[in-house]
Parts: sequence; structure tokens; C-alpha cells
Amino acid sequence: MSIAIVRSRALTVASAPEVTVEAHLANGLPSFSVVGLPDPEVRESRERVRAALQNCHFEFPLRRITVNLAPADLPKESGHFDLPIALGILAASGQLPLDTLHAREFAGELSFTGALRPIRGAFAMACGLARQFQHRSDSDSHTTPPELYLPLTNAAEAALIPGIAVFGAPDLPTLCAHLSGVPDKRLQPVAPAASAPAGPLPDLAEIIGQSAAKRALEIAAAGAHHLLMIGPPGAGKSMLAMRLPGILPPMTDEEALTSAALLSSSAAGFTPAQWKRRPFRAPHHCASAAALAGGGNPPHPGEITLAHHGVLFLDELTEFDRRVLEMLREPLETGFIIISRAARRAEFPAACQLVAAMNPCPCGWLGDSRGRCRCAPDVVARYQRKLSGPLLERIDLQIEVPALAPAELMNRPAAESSAVVAARVRAAYARQIKRQHCSNRALAHAQIERLCQPDASGKALLHKAGTRFGWSARTYYRVLKVARTIADLAAAEQPDATHIAEAIQYRRALRRGCAAGEC
Repeated sequence: MSIAIVRSRALTVASAPEVTVEAHLANGLPSFSVVGLPDPEVRESRERVRAALQNCHFEFPLRRITVNLAPADLPKESGHFDLPIALGILAASGQLPLDTLHAREFAGELSFTGALRPIRGAFAMACGLARQFQHRSDSDSHTTPPELYLPLTNAAEAALIPGIAVFGAPDLPTLCAHLSGVPDKRLQPVAPAASAPAGPLPDLAEIIGQSAAKRALEIAAAGAHHLLMIGPPGAGKSMLAMRLPGILPPMTDEEALTSAALLSSSAAGFTPAQWKRRPFRAPHHCASAAALAGGGNPPHPGEITLAHHGVLFLDELTEFDRRVLEMLREPLETGFIIISRAARRAEFPAACQLVAAMNPCPCGWLGDSRGRCRCAPDVVARYQRKLSGPLLERIDLQIEVPALAPAELMNRPAAESSAVVAARVRAAYARQIKRQHCSNRALAHAQIERLCQPDASGKALLHKAGTRFGWSARTYYRVLKVARTIADLAAAEQPDATHIAEAIQYRRALRRGCAAGEC
């Protein structure tokens, strides 16, 4: 009997736990089984591995082959276990030295010809390996940096992680020759390349007019506040939303690692060009609850998780199913979402910034100066009530984006570029990090009481507005957070009545047209 052990990694959202691939060859009738909670795509690796070994002129053992993927209670999915299974069989049958597999990890999908196809999750695997190595090196300073072998097309993204050696292999024979001590120029450690951006981000200078909306966008970027834009078709709501990533504060290394690992382990994928670029997710309004919030069995992340540390843009907000939107309540407040199933429970990060856009009424022309709206008040109220009060309470900034007049389109004034606005946002955000080590939106109750209290005139105005509009405690504290962000943009030590007044104005956009129910 022969046995070989090869190390690989599974994919569970942002993390990539270690998986030990044990290949066991025993006497008996020829068979090939894979155990350890494999998904169908992992079980199908038997046929891919058999064909690849035979077509690459290796001997496929005519023995009882059992491959165990440990730990047994961790679900295994994706085709990247093909390569470690094939190497385990080769090592167990004596065609590959056993000692060459030590301190090395492997992942890759095999074609019938032995070529290595691209896989998802390469970045997450490299990140998991680097963190595990860092933990070991803290206790043992003589630990040798591990090696990670991936398909050639995945090596560049994994090489962004420092502290490990990443190798890109074109096919199985080349990799086996390298492990057997035969040098090959194609198998060298991949150096982390300076990733060029995927392209310039849309610029705010392209937006004509809409100075009030641009101001709200700047406040939202500076304090990571959620934003709702209400206006007629063609007013520029989507264009404004797409320019938010260009003025957001730069990502920290930890934020970039987490975001890239999430994208890498999902079907969306990750490329080096996306490194340190905040994600912008814009699902269609026909998205299901599982697509937006996450779900399935085992649970998989949704769009709100893939937008972690970035922007989730929901255009045509009132066209989304109400049950789907209500699932966003807790994640918008807590920054994470828990998906529970009968057999499994998963907690996904969801600290994204929600930006939404909607029309003010079914026809879209409510409040138009030319009187084009023919919607009855009760129809408008019913349309706007598609958004529940608890959901709206969690959106800090609610603004109207009016339609542009022809004169504004003809006589286009000069506008600030995204670079100018981003500089102010960075300065305001730096004040927040220095003062409280987080954005204003993430302030806890005790921090709000200590850091966001306005002066005497501001307190009087806040009390008057809260009494008149019947604010809840959540709305009261969210107005304080927005006022704190406005004060940071003005480099003020304490919010005053001016900052409070501006923050109050961002809570009243949906009061129009609700006379039937005063929603």
C-alpha cells in the first residue's frame, strides 16, 4: 500500500482554509473514489485526472485509488483540486518523489491534455497561505517561505501577496519535471508586477450642473454615508453614482486584501488591474434575494458582500422586489450579513456604501415645471411606499436631482474635476481616522455623544427639527453623523448650526408627494 499527501486550499468566501489531499493506493479491483464532502465538480475530477495522466504518458495505476480531502466536514467545490489529486496519485505510485511535495501547495484544473486551466480564488488561496505562514513564522523565525503552484494565467494575481513564492505552471508534465529536479525556464517565481489600472474612472467634470447633488456625493464619500437620489429620467443620477468611486478615499492594504479575496473566490473573479480599486457593483433590479444578499446551500455571498469596502449601486430602486430590499436593513447597519440554513450558517462581510436612484413617481415627472406628471397623489404615495420607513431611516442622504433646463445644457459652465473633490474628501477622511480610527458612518453611540455634539445654536436647531419631523433615535444620530462629516469637510472642530441645517436638508427628499399618507 502507498500513500501521498499534497496540500491545497478550499474556498469559503474571503478565506481559503487549508485542505490536505491524501492519495491512497491499495490492492484490489481497480477503482477511483474521492471522499471528504466533494461537490459534483470535484467528483468529476476523477475523469479529468485519469485522462490527463494517460495523455501525458504517465502510468495510471490499475489499483484501488482513494483520495481523501481533509477536513471531512468542510465542503469542497471548484475544479482546482485536479492538480493536487493528480500529483498525489503520481507520488503514491512512485512516479514523483514524495519529499518534493513538502512545504508546497498546489491548485489547478486539468484539461484532458494535461494543460492547466485558470481557476477562481487564486488570490484568496495566496492570501490564506501567507497568513498561515505569518502565524507560523511568529513562533519560529527559521520557517522557510512556502511555495504556491498555480496555472500560469493565475500567477500574476497571487504574486501580489508578499511573503510567499508563487509559480505559474503551463501544464502537468512541466510541473512534474520541475518537482523532479529538472530545471525549466518557464517555472520561475513570479515577481509581483506593478498593476496598471483598468482604465481611468469617470470624472465629475463631465456632469453638467447638479451642484447640490455633487455636494451630497462629496459628503457621502467623505463619511462613507449611504445616498439616495430621487429625480426624473435623464437627470444624471446614474452618472453621478458611477463617479463616486473616483472620489472615495484610497483603500488601505487590509481593505484591498479583503476585497480582492472576496472577488477572487466568487464567480466575478479578480484581476491585478483591480488591485486597490474599490469595487462598484450594480445589479439589475430583477436580482433575487440570494443574488443580492447571499444564499444557497452551502451559502454563497451576494452582491452586498462583493461590494465590501466599495459601492453597491441600486438603480431603479423602487423596481426591486420589496422583500429583497428589506433584506438590506441589518447589513446596512451592522456591516455584515448572516445566512442561516438547516445544516450551515455563514457570516459574510457587507460593509459597503449603498447608493440608490429612483424616480419620484411611476411616470417619473413629479414636480416637473412643465406639468408632465399625471399621477394621482395616492398613486405617488403608493409608489414611494415601496420603500419602507426602516430602510429609508438607514440612508443618511436623500436628495432630489432635478432635470436640467436646455439653457444649462447649451451653456456648460466649468466644473470641478474628481481629482479636486477627491483631495477634499481625503483630507476630511484623514481627520476622521486621526480622531476616531474609522469613518463617521461607523461611529458607535458613545463616540457620537463625545465627538458629534454641536454647539448651542446647533443643538437648538437639531431639537426643533427632530420635534417637528418626529425623528426616531436612529435618524437623530444619523443626522449628527452627517453634520460631523460636513464639519470635517470644512475643517471645523465642532458642528455648528450651519452644518446641522445642511444635514437636516438631506432627510426630506421623499416628503414630497406623500400627502395622502404623510409617509
